[in-house]
Amino acid sequence: MSRPSFIYPIPDKSWIEKLCRWADLHFDFFAFSNGNGHSYPEEPFATRFFAGNKQLAENELWSEHADFARVGIIGYDFKNRLEKLQSVNPAFFELPELCFFLPTLSMDFHQNEIHSAHELDRLFWDEIEHMEIPRTPNTRCHVSPQLTRESYLQTVKTIQDHIVEGNTYECNFCQAYSGSFEAWDPIGAYFKLNSLSAMPFSALFKAKSQWLVSASPERYLKRTGSRIIAQPIKGTIKRGRSETEDRRNKGILASSEKEQAENLMITDLMRNDLSKISVTGTVQVRELFGIYPLPRVFQMISTIVSELKEEIGFSDIIHASFPMGSMTGAPKIRTMEIIDELESFKRGWFSGAFGVIEKNGDFDFSVIIRSIIADLEVKKLYFGVGSAVTYDADPEQEYEECGLKAQAILEVLSGK
Repeated sequence: MSRPSFIYPIPDKSWIEKLCRWADLHFDFFAFSNGNGHSYPEEPFATRFFAGNKQLAENELWSEHADFARVGIIGYDFKNRLEKLQSVNPAFFELPELCFFLPTLSMDFHQNEIHSAHELDRLFWDEIEHMEIPRTPNTRCHVSPQLTRESYLQTVKTIQDHIVEGNTYECNFCQAYSGSFEAWDPIGAYFKLNSLSAMPFSALFKAKSQWLVSASPERYLKRTGSRIIAQPIKGTIKRGRSETEDRRNKGILASSEKEQAENLMITDLMRNDLSKISVTGTVQVRELFGIYPLPRVFQMISTIVSELKEEIGFSDIIHASFPMGSMTGAPKIRTMEIIDELESFKRGWFSGAFGVIEKNGDFDFSVIIRSIIADLEVKKLYFGVGSAVTYDADPEQEYEECGLKAQAILEVLSGK
């Protein structure tokens, strides 16, 4: 990133929400990311804001000679362009597989400062100062699970039959919650979700009438120069109600052979993906089975790093590694076929990736999980939750894990 030309103090705690509400009035696209100060290996998302009105064409997204930043989403179903796959399940509403915009306004936030490459005039500050934040933003939306408990449990057993038959070793099976509304406030929902579950890859993204409200804990890929980093998450346990219970739960997750086996399979998958685009011998597991505290859960995270071959660009990296192995399973292609056979919905943006590509080609992308996806024009929203099913998985425990992952979002949508 280039050195900012202008530095301003952040006026008050509500200013960023006012900025988002101002941007909603003036721009077709905007994005806000927030790492929430987490101590995360290779750093969480930077706290940044982008806005613009131009959606990028695909050739502009993939261009290796672009001298501009690109911000946006790669939807899960982009997989169908990379492999001989399809998505036959019904969509809650149609979403673009690729949705990136060109930012004309961008800011970085560092502690109590705003860093901008452009001077922000008096009119800008005055307009944001006078933006109103609703006292009780409308975040209510009644949602229903798309699967009954019984159907979920039966599907897990079906996946385990596939494992016995040798079709898959691990399958990330997801269920969805969906609902309709007359009015819904995505900006209010984002700030409420972030207050309930402040995650290292938190993000708010607007693309005309479509929104992503994300509290993601997981990184897909980060590039810094010739260095590439992948950080799959596999392994989840709830936080304790006391320090003693917290330590006990952390210890249970750290010593779980089942969770380690799940994590290792996806770590190996990611090592294989990165080896296609990396200098021979440089793919290394920097940390295996790291246990990290997040607001409501402990997560088991592994970190894989490598050095990219010369002339490897963004398109090459995506073609080699998308979608994130933690959201598919292994082996990747056959498991994605099983996922499409057994899930009840088209994933759309869920389990895709959100991020920023810098002018110099560096980038940082999260995995779109623990996230609400909404369309204010069709007045519908949905979110997905899932877990990795292995041979020795307990279907009841997998169902409970999905409930744990849905908890904060359900609290936001309940409007309480």
